[in-house]
Amino acid sequence: MVIALGSNLGDREMNLKTAIVKMKGRCMYIEKLSSFVETEPYGYTDQPKFLNAVCLVETDLSPRTLLNTLLEIEREMGRVRTVKWGPRVIDLDIVFYEDLIVNEEGLIIPHPDAHNRLFVLEPLSEIAPDLVHPVLKKTVQELLIELKQRI
Repeated sequence: MVIALGSNLGDREMNLKTAIVKMKGRCMYIEKLSSFVETEPYGYTDQPKFLNAVCLVETDLSPRTLLNTLLEIEREMGRVRTVKWGPRVIDLDIVFYEDLIVNEEGLIIPHPDAHNRLFVLEPLSEIAPDLVHPVLKKTVQELLIELKQRI
């Protein structure tokens, strides 16, 4: 599984580290963690810069249970959803869940916009460049090259 992490409020680095500790305490084994990278806001741009990372996770949690667990961690850490793509203490997104394709209410895997996000693809290419997107059938590295050519 690939989980993307982001924070742009408070102590961003501590927020990411706290989220990782909480994930480990909830049946998620962190196999690899990317570097933390500072990025410009996406979508809603009138807000502070983000600190982002991605991690490869091993878990027995189902996709829905994993999503609910990540949302619970966000709530515990003080995330309040007011503005779409707005500022947040922590954001935890499922990017990939093995090679599953899920399209249910409130749960879409792979993340429907991951291939358009440098803040996901750049750190992911650091730790899993050959991972293949199950819908687009391209590696993370290929998606990153294509995205950089478009922007």
